[in-house]
Amino acid sequence: MSGNDSTVLRVAGRPVGRYVVRPELPARLSPRPYLHPVTTLAGTAVTELSPADHAHHLGVGVAVPDVEGHNFWGGRTFVRDRGPTELDNHGSQRHTAFQLRDPDGFVQELRWVAAPGELLRERRTVAATALTDRAWALDLTFSLTNVTAAPLSLGSPATNGRPGAAYGGFFWRARKEEAAPDVFTAGAEGEEAVHGRRADWLALAGSTWTLVFAGATEPTRRDPWFVRTAEYPGVGSSLAHDARLPVPPGGTVVRRIVTVVADGRLGRDEAAALVRKAVGP
Repeated sequence: MSGNDSTVLRVAGRPVGRYVVRPELPARLSPRPYLHPVTTLAGTAVTELSPADHAHHLGVGVAVPDVEGHNFWGGRTFVRDRGPTELDNHGSQRHTAFQLRDPDGFVQELRWVAAPGELLRERRTVAATALTDRAWALDLTFSLTNVTAAPLSLGSPATNGRPGAAYGGFFWRARKEEAAPDVFTAGAEGEEAVHGRRADWLALAGSTWTLVFAGATEPTRRDPWFVRTAEYPGVGSSLAHDARLPVPPGGTVVRRIVTVVADGRLGRDEAAALVRKAVGP
């Protein structure tokens, strides 16, 4: 472990990820904790931080572009009939405390704060586990509780009128390479075939690495995947795909994503086997 501002995740003593707890970022990027760099066991980085194409993409984390009109994603806000618009509506995720902090994981309390004050309280659980000598798993659960006296709802550019842009929730900005990564599920292949669709798991394969994302609970598996490979490599699980997600006062939204981080380019059978090992049947 290091100081208050970051913590290092380890698998069998080997560092595989740095979690930045209190990043110093401009308000426009919706400051929030993130994991970067995340690496394979061989040391290959599989995340990017504030790349030139999207400065608000921060490694691995949880981000929502519309919490009752407040932007916890960063960058411009998609406004119906206007398109992407610069607004002074950004929120931030503020670290409150670690309930648990070990070399292989932590439990963190966070406050989601915007202009009106605290909107959501989050409990985030992150664990790193060994799978094989070439693969490990990052297990991330987040629970978002509405701490206001009024109903809240979570939205996305898609629910605000931009088709195909239902990002928001868990998001992994992957390493950009000369060639776009391959993407596939158990039954489909290619960005067009997997984006916006549900699948128990989804794999992103780069030049020497593979990430396999799996919803580890039934509500998580019901969320479609948000996938980009041609424009940039990124994968997320969509909280608000077809409609806004309501969160009543005191209500809680819980999602759990397990990501296999592997050296080498995995095929379907290998990816499925590692998911079974990481998540269970």
